[in-house]
Amino acid sequence: MKYKRVLFKVSGEALQGGQGFGIDPAVTDRIARDIAEAVARGAEIGIVIGGGNIFRGVSLAAKGADRVTGDQMGMLATVMNALAMKMALGSAGLEAVVLSAVEMPRICETFTQRALEDHLSKGRVVVFAGGTGNPFFTTDSAAALRACEMRADAILKGTQVDGIYSADPKKYPDAERFDHITHTEILERGLAVMDAAAVSLARDAQIPVVVFSLQEEGGLLKILQGRGRCTTVSG
Repeated sequence: MKYKRVLFKVSGEALQGGQGFGIDPAVTDRIARDIAEAVARGAEIGIVIGGGNIFRGVSLAAKGADRVTGDQMGMLATVMNALAMKMALGSAGLEAVVLSAVEMPRICETFTQRALEDHLSKGRVVVFAGGTGNPFFTTDSAAALRACEMRADAILKGTQVDGIYSADPKKYPDAERFDHITHTEILERGLAVMDAAAVSLARDAQIPVVVFSLQEEGGLLKILQGRGRCTTVSG
């Protein structure tokens, strides 16, 4: 495979499927099957899931609420999503573990790099929860940070579209699609792919970011093999 050890970033909104809120088991089960297929081929996978399907701290802060508290509530939403994904992975026949940046030992393990390496070495899928554990940082930043800590070959970002565009293709049908773009170009153009902190961290660590659609079943394995429709961010 082109990429063996990867950080798989899944948006929280993707988990809600067509129901508009919460977690759709059909979606988590499909993602888990894709991951199981990839693991069977030798992939080592860490997962970061956003919490936007349950709660977005930024939205609360925009209405005048305390940003720190809002972000902490968002961290808890990512823990719920991580636990749901762990269940789905177990149903798909995989051993998975949730490592949280926020200590909650009665629910899941607390993140340490030592624990991360131990679980990956035993063939487990690691689901990261709680973001970075700090307010003012998105789950994109958490994905870039965990990718550095696990020495990932790439960050794979599953989205609702098949790559990076110059504008939202749902609003602007004539938007330009990129097969390849650099981290610096994303920052200079202000493209809403990942937040600037995440892109900068991935650039400095020389970790490519591959953006692809979650809609296609089996798409994850294609990306790992260097196939499939996507945009690669590198250089």
